[in-house]
Amino acid sequence: MGPKSERVYRTIREWVASGRLKPGEKLPSERTLEKELEIGRTQLRTVLAKLVAEKVIESNARSSYRVPSRAVSIERPDDLESWQIHGERTVYDNRWVKLALVDVEPPGVERFEHHVVRLHHVSIAAVLDDQDRVLMLWRYRFVPDKWGWELPGGIVDEGEDPHATALREVEEETGWRPDSLDHVVTYQPMVGMVDSPHEIFVGKGAQHVGDPTDIEEAGHVAWVPLADVPGLMARDELMGSGTLVALLHLLASRGQEAPTASA
Repeated sequence: MGPKSERVYRTIREWVASGRLKPGEKLPSERTLEKELEIGRTQLRTVLAKLVAEKVIESNARSSYRVPSRAVSIERPDDLESWQIHGERTVYDNRWVKLALVDVEPPGVERFEHHVVRLHHVSIAAVLDDQDRVLMLWRYRFVPDKWGWELPGGIVDEGEDPHATALREVEEETGWRPDSLDHVVTYQPMVGMVDSPHEIFVGKGAQHVGDPTDIEEAGHVAWVPLADVPGLMARDELMGSGTLVALLHLLASRGQEAPTASA
């Protein structure tokens, strides 16, 4: 595809990834897309055919397209019992980490105390530019004693909105200010023992506003081609579950496969 077709291809993919075009929603008519995206009919149909092949969109009827529905077909079981929680006692507590023993009773199992580590609420951001590169940091982490690539992110301050945290952390750690960020998912990295909600945001575009201001967290700042991510995964050069979750989301939204260990 030529530069114009490539631009339109990336634009429609971004509409789907950001939620501007929601699951099950019809795309605008070809005539509308031609006018809005400033592209000819033949070029547009080439782009749409590529997106259909990648399952980003689907053909609904002649010259009609929509975003595939993501409706969940499996039903949730409603006949299972949850654990009973009888109480909790703190073993250790400071501003960074809290260790507790929780008095629990699973269904049909004798009551016992379960260790729970409570950490902070965290926001992480993946920012892409118009060349499909993601803003990342190459830095050292002493706990695993290794260097690797990470996405910017950090702790949500008390009373702070996670979205504001993501915007702030990107700017402080990289010197780039995102044009926008959209929430993708909230997850727990070690749900069996650790309580630490992680918020993942993705966005397109950023403006360079200066040098990083968070010296402790800053590292070598680079725009890493998204196409390089599978190779970085295979070489074990990506650090942190938030980085992996965000990057895997970006790859999945583009129809790419995650690498295998032998890649």
